Amino acid sequence: MVAFSLSYILLHTQIRQCRAMTDIQTLREELEGQSPRSILKAALKQYDNIAISFSGAEDVVLIEMAHKLTDNLKVFTLDTARLHPETYEFVERVRKHYGIEIEVLFPDAQEVQDLVNKKGLFSFYENGHGECCGIRKVNPLRRKLATVDAWITGQRKDQSPGTRNDVPVVQEDTAFSTDDKTLVKFNPLANWTSKEVWDYIRMSEAPYNELHEKGFVSIGCQPCTRPVLPGQHEREGRWWWEEATQKECGLHAGNLIARE
Repeated sequence: MVAFSLSYILLHTQIRQCRAMTDIQTLREELEGQSPRSILKAALKQYDNIAISFSGAEDVVLIEMAHKLTDNLKVFTLDTARLHPETYEFVERVRKHYGIEIEVLFPDAQEVQDLVNKKGLFSFYENGHGECCGIRKVNPLRRKLATVDAWITGQRKDQSPGTRNDVPVVQEDTAFSTDDKTLVKFNPLANWTSKEVWDYIRMSEAPYNELHEKGFVSIGCQPCTRPVLPGQHEREGRWWWEEATQKECGLHAGNLIARE
């Protein structure tokens, strides 16, 4: 009887997951090629329990568009405790500019303390950024995503030649889905270029991080981000000591899985 019950539960879970994947595929086909605003509108209509992940210029574009589409805008950001002062100021300007609440997520203090005490403050230069990002970014994000049905990101296909070439406008989040829940991820700006993002920011007079005026393009934690030179790709300023095809912090680990 127990074996039968477990088999039934497994079969039911598989059927539910198949249906969810079919729905996502259908939605992707409907939205592919549509404007970011149309994709955002569909995402907000499809899911009540949905939130925008905010950290950079692309995410401000999403907030600029979304705050005109809903009175129930949910936005969150990750504070790794290693961000530039300009980034903290940027978060506060966005909060005030749009009059919205921004949920700030923090890493587990004990996890950070154990890592620093064991390996020092800059272990990522020797061992890779995966462990530090896992504690400071991925774990807090995982806890947050367990509370929503879908999330919205500012990923673009041209952001990272090694990992984001095939980013769709909507997908199952294979990195954060569970056996009990299929998490949906929307990438409304997937088909936009950096120029289109900045044209929109200037047109709408949206806030942006002052580090962009100092040569920073893709901005992460202070020790792991540096300005790029003219002609360099934007992700070359992130984890510059590592191989280019691995430049994901774990928030979009599904990009690496998809390439394997």
